[in-house]
Amino acid sequence: MMATAATGAFSPAANPPPNSGAKSSGNLGGSLPGSIDARGLNVKKPAFGSLQAKANAQAPPKVNGTKIGVMDGFKTDDEVISSHHPRTFINQLPDWSMLLAAITTIFLAAEKQWMMLDWKPKRPDMLADPFGLGKIVQDGLVFRQNFSIRSYEIGADRTASIETMMNHLQETALNHVKSAGLMHGGFGSTPEMSKRNLIWVVTKMQVVVDRYPTWGDVVQVDTWVAASGKNGMRRDWLVRDSTTGDVLMRASSLWVMMNKETRRLSKIPDEARAEIEGYFVDSPPVIDEDSRKLPKLDETTSDYMRTGLTPRWSDLDVNQHVNNVKYIGWILEVKPLSFPPFL
Repeated sequence: MMATAATGAFSPAANPPPNSGAKSSGNLGGSLPGSIDARGLNVKKPAFGSLQAKANAQAPPKVNGTKIGVMDGFKTDDEVISSHHPRTFINQLPDWSMLLAAITTIFLAAEKQWMMLDWKPKRPDMLADPFGLGKIVQDGLVFRQNFSIRSYEIGADRTASIETMMNHLQETALNHVKSAGLMHGGFGSTPEMSKRNLIWVVTKMQVVVDRYPTWGDVVQVDTWVAASGKNGMRRDWLVRDSTTGDVLMRASSLWVMMNKETRRLSKIPDEARAEIEGYFVDSPPVIDEDSRKLPKLDETTSDYMRTGLTPRWSDLDVNQHVNNVKYIGWILEVKPLSFPPFL
């Protein structure tokens, strides 16, 4: 019986007196009569292995001189917890508080690991614009951006190729227009240029290389623009070693506008000129203009020639135009290995 099981540690179990209400209730929920255990509990064996029990006896009115009810000899889990710890706001929170506590613990552990990371650069040159985002300097007229020379940007001679350096020049030119808030579709086209289907094309570029950087070097590229006649714009670049400040390369170029649909050169509209002339720098080119003219190519007298070069889809930029750097790559493919690696 239930009360007897509760006090069995103090006195042996006694048979209940007649008519004491300790008579088994019989088959409880379909259980067999032989399923009554030593405590007087009629146990039903559910299909899934769980255990259900029901008391079928009354407890004696007193145990060791203390009057108790039928269930007074048992304590629930909540009563056991409350007997050791007083009920507070914390242990009255709903069950999802455990999930919140787990999330908080994970967050604090992640934050600790994040703070323990060593953010100090291993090399001083890594301090120089590590993400290569670029910025406007010198009263908003010069754009500056740093580039780290990657392993896939060097050639067989272990130095950056001329194509790599030319791509850096082009990237800074476009980012200059973007940082100034003038980018509006196309490759560096301003809003007024886009209205008229106009794009920029390079008609002339002069580059002087003093030294090519190597893998792991960080180069600093400065670029700015200036007026060049009525229908052109000059853009200059100065490339330095970001660690030593040594000049590595200088470049000057002439840009004109071309109609994207007709592929014909166009005058600079007054509206487009008004957008860009506020960024013009009144300064001479970084390279003295070379007045020499290249002779016209004669296929019959050329020492080196390669035919069958046609633009591939990957050679086109967003303006459906072969980029000037691609032409340089084609020229270098014709150049014999005995020639120096510069133009």
